[in-house]
Amino acid sequence: MTKPSKPLVVGLSGNITTPSKTRALVATTLNLVADRLDIETDLFEINDFGPSLGPARRLDDLAPEARAKVARLLSADALVIATPIYKASYPGLFKHLIDLLDPTALTGRPVLLAATGGGEKHALAVEHQLRPLLAFFEAQSLGTAVHASDKDFTDGALTGPATLDRLARAVTQFDAFFPAHLRLARAAAE
Repeated sequence: MTKPSKPLVVGLSGNITTPSKTRALVATTLNLVADRLDIETDLFEINDFGPSLGPARRLDDLAPEARAKVARLLSADALVIATPIYKASYPGLFKHLIDLLDPTALTGRPVLLAATGGGEKHALAVEHQLRPLLAFFEAQSLGTAVHASDKDFTDGALTGPATLDRLARAVTQFDAFFPAHLRLARAAAE
């Protein structure tokens, strides 16, 4: 797979339903990053990896289209990883995809962690579930993680002011991982 001419930030939504609040959160995040940095973005949902994901025991077991998506994910310069939280944890199929990755595949990669849940009860799952998972891979999880609950969405769009503010702060933490010349004029003026 050829490397894009611009740095690539890939979003992964751990949800299996479409449309989903998790996808909306990832899409909003990618838009904020693209408004700030001169980059390319891509977004995948778990369903994009197709029916070969469930029975796969290793990456080679995935269908060629799914392997291509994993390759794109792994070629990213930075990641946005978000998942819905069910009963205090991420879905099994999301974890299964992550389990297929080589333990060194994300070493040093900046990752913005995010999650969605029905209420605030699940907010700490980002810290207690996602952050340790990405630490295993030695990824560079950004200091600010984001949790969005049902009250943060209106007609499927992320609208909660406090969550949008937190997300905007988190996105600025990507700056440390990209050269200054990639900052767009509006971001450079901050």
